[in-house]
Amino acid sequence: MAETYRAYRAACPNCGAPVEFRSAASASAVCSFCRSTLVREGEALRRIGESAELFDDHSPLQLGVTGRWQGVAFTLVGRLQYAYADGRWTEWHALFDAGGAGDPGDSGGAASAGRSAWLSEDNGAYVLALDRPLADRVPQAGTLFPGQKALIDGRAWEVASVVQAQVHAAQGELPRPPQPAGPDHAFVIADLRNAQDEVGTLDYAEPARPQWSVGRAVRLAELQLAGLRELGSEKTLAGRSIECPSCGASLEIRLDSTRSVTCGQCRAVVDVSQGVGADLAHFAQNAVTEPQIPLGTVGTLALGTPQPLPWQVVGYLERCDLPEPGSDDEQTFWREYLLYHPTEGFVFLVDTEEGWSWVRPLTGVPVVQGDRATWAGARHAQRWHYRAKTVHVIGEFYWRIRRDEPVEVTDYEGEGPNRRRRLSREQTAGPGGGEITWSAGETLEARAVAQAFGLDSRAGAALARDAAPVAAGRGGGIGAAGVIILVLLVLFVVLLMARCSDDGCADVRSTFGETSAEYRQCLARQRTSSSSSGGSYGGSSWGGGSSGGGGGGHK
Repeated sequence: MAETYRAYRAACPNCGAPVEFRSAASASAVCSFCRSTLVREGEALRRIGESAELFDDHSPLQLGVTGRWQGVAFTLVGRLQYAYADGRWTEWHALFDAGGAGDPGDSGGAASAGRSAWLSEDNGAYVLALDRPLADRVPQAGTLFPGQKALIDGRAWEVASVVQAQVHAAQGELPRPPQPAGPDHAFVIADLRNAQDEVGTLDYAEPARPQWSVGRAVRLAELQLAGLRELGSEKTLAGRSIECPSCGASLEIRLDSTRSVTCGQCRAVVDVSQGVGADLAHFAQNAVTEPQIPLGTVGTLALGTPQPLPWQVVGYLERCDLPEPGSDDEQTFWREYLLYHPTEGFVFLVDTEEGWSWVRPLTGVPVVQGDRATWAGARHAQRWHYRAKTVHVIGEFYWRIRRDEPVEVTDYEGEGPNRRRRLSREQTAGPGGGEITWSAGETLEARAVAQAFGLDSRAGAALARDAAPVAAGRGGGIGAAGVIILVLLVLFVVLLMARCSDDGCADVRSTFGETSAEYRQCLARQRTSSSSSGGSYGGSSWGGGSSGGGGGGHK
C-alpha cells in the first residue's frame, strides 16, 4: 500500500458510514454506502448532494489499485465518470506517496509527495496527467474550436476537441468537490495536444476559474499496477445479457472500452456508448464484406513496440473516399482491421490497393508547415487530402460509429530514409466542431501479415499487396528505379483492366474476394465497357479510423 500523510476519518452525515480521507489536501469524498457527495469543513463533513450510480465500464482499474510512476508509488483513491454526446469516460484520482519530489509531467522527474494525478483513457490508450496552475488567462470556453492554435503558459498547443460534458457519477476521495450530476450542469471540456506528445485539458466546470492539466501517454505495464480487477476473458456490460434491438440475437461484448458493436446475425450496428437500457440506438447495414483476416484471429507483430506482441482482430471496417461532385475520379475502397492487446491498447492494420500498413492514434500533434508534417524527428510529405466515410463494419469499436459520417482526411508519407512511415490527420464533423485525430505508423509486407495471422497459402496470396517505395524528395526526380517501378505499375493497371474485361474479373475476385468493392467495381466497368482504372493512388487512406469514442477530458 502507498504511504500517505495523516488519514482523516469521519462519519457520513447522511447514513453514518465511515468516510476516510488519505490526504489532508483532499476537499471532497463520496460515501461508498449511500453515495452522498461530501465536502470537508474543518473537522466536519457536509453533504452537498448525491452521486448517481456508477456506470460499470468493466475497466481493470478499481479503487485501491497501487502502482509506481517514475520511482514514486501511488494509489487510486477516487474516480469521476463524465457523460457527453458520444458516451462516457472515467478519470481515476491517483494519490502519490510521501517522500517524492518533482513532477511526472516533466521529463525525468518524479511525483510530488501527496500530489494528485489523473489516470484516464485517451483513444484506446491511457494518459497520466497532473493539475497545473494557470499563470496567464486562457481562451473563453465559447471561443474554442478543433484545430485552433493556443498559447497556454508560454507553450504552443492545438485544440483537438471541444465537448459539452457533465459529471455522471463520482466515487471515493477527490481533490475538489465534483459538479452536481445531470444535464442542467453541463460544462465545456477541451482537449489540446502539442508537438511534445502531451495532452492538455481545460475544464470549464467553473468558467471564471478553469482547471488546467497536462499529461502524457503511459502503458499500464510500465505502471507496475497491483490489485487490478479480475475481469476474466468474457466481459459484458454490467454483466447483463444484451439483445440486438434489431433481430433479438444475443450481443457478445468482450472489451471494456466498446462503444459500438455489430450484431453477428443481422449485422446491425448497435450503439452501447450510453450503457445498457431499454432503447439501444442502432442502424441496419447492407451486405457486409467478410474480412480476409477473420475476427478473433491473433497475430504476433511488432507494431510500434520493442518486441512482437500478440494482437487480436476485434473489429473490421470497409471505408471509401468521397469524390467531389462532377469529378471523374473513381471511388476507392480500403479495409481497416482494429487490433487489440490488453496492455498496449489498439492499433489499426490498414489494407489498401497499394499495400499494407499499421497506424495508431497519437496523443500529441505533428508540426505542420505547408505540405510537410514533422513527427518524432521524421519529415513527411502530404500526399492526399479528401473526404471519406465508413461503409461497413463488423465487431467491436471504442468509438461511436455513425451512419455515413463524413471525415476530412489528409495523408502524409515519410521522406528519405523514413519513406516507410505514415501520418494521417482525420477530422469529424460532429457536435462542437467534431474531433481531430492524428495517427502514425509504418508500411508492412503482405507476407509478414499472412505469416503473423497464420493464413494458409491461398488466403496469403490474396493479401499480397505490398506498398511501392516512395519517390525521392520534391524536385529530385524519381531516378531509374522509380521509372522502372512506374512502368511496372502502368503495365499492372493495363493488365488488370484487360483481365477485368476479358475473363470476368476472376483475378480481382481471387485477390480481393467476391464481395469486395474492388470486384463489384470491376464488374460494373465490364458491364459499361468503361476505360477508367481502379484508382490505385486515388485517395487511399493510411488513417486509423475515427476517434469518435474520445471526447472531453482525457477520455
